Amino acid sequence: MTAWLVLAKDGSKRLSEGYDDNPATHYSWDDTVVNHARLAVGDVIALWDSVELLGVSVIEDIAVGEATKTTPYCLECGKADVAERKKKLPRFVCWNQECKHEDDKAGWKTKDVVTYRGRHEAGWIPARGTLMASQLRALCVKQASQNSLRELREDDFQHALSHGGTPLPLRILDTTRDVLAGGHTMATIRVRKGQPAFRKHLLEVFGEVCAFTGPAPIQVLEAAHLYSYAANGKHHKGGGLLLRRDLHRLFDLGLIAVNPKTKALHLADSLMKYPDYAKLHGVPLTVSVAADHIKWLAKHWEMHRGDGPTATIPEQTSHAESAV
Repeated sequence: MTAWLVLAKDGSKRLSEGYDDNPATHYSWDDTVVNHARLAVGDVIALWDSVELLGVSVIEDIAVGEATKTTPYCLECGKADVAERKKKLPRFVCWNQECKHEDDKAGWKTKDVVTYRGRHEAGWIPARGTLMASQLRALCVKQASQNSLRELREDDFQHALSHGGTPLPLRILDTTRDVLAGGHTMATIRVRKGQPAFRKHLLEVFGEVCAFTGPAPIQVLEAAHLYSYAANGKHHKGGGLLLRRDLHRLFDLGLIAVNPKTKALHLADSLMKYPDYAKLHGVPLTVSVAADHIKWLAKHWEMHRGDGPTATIPEQTSHAESAV
């Protein structure tokens, strides 16, 4: 596995590249970019805006496609190193250090490209302010690189994150990799089919209630599949609960599990330093569940806790203390 530092900043990439980046969910590039074919599912991806680190995650899936791309080139040197200025004139400037030509116009050429779109939403950890540009460049394998996709020294990068002033739940990265190694990518793609109808069904059954914290606005409730790791691609009876978006992600990663014997929440140690999450530890579900729910929760528990459904948990807090 490899770690990558990727540039995700409005206006920072070459003119008319057509990328649709969203730092917290996905990142796009094509085969005109150096290292384009080296990124792989399971790699760590760190996004920055040329000023600071935005966040870090693990690549869950890479969709490969084809497109026609129109790009500018410098009228002086002929290289495709032209950037468009937003305020200063002349409008175009060549980034080639040996040219640096400025002009009101640019040349244009069209070519067919292979496109890549990587998803990384499940393990996303916001990290603004943890590492600045100079620190990130120093952690690259090639520190003088100007490429949009730069390989990081992964051990040094994770050490820098874990020993910074802002604590980050980096165990999420390892957990995400473990889940992907177990085939979670295929399951995630399959279970999205019919998702709106599945969510509607859960709202009819449970109402506007998060199964972990209680009543919540409908806008923040998501349909969580209890069996998504089974890779069977079906919406099973008793196979879902409504969860708040943040809790859904933590549940998918196994950082929150439900003890199928006590029907109480069990949080990973890495979450216990966050008070709003820590107080959920040992709290019972806020909704009534059927035998089918328990069956799927048991599978999830066995996968992420590994000690069977009879495992004990610390003394439970009262249900009245469960709201975040």
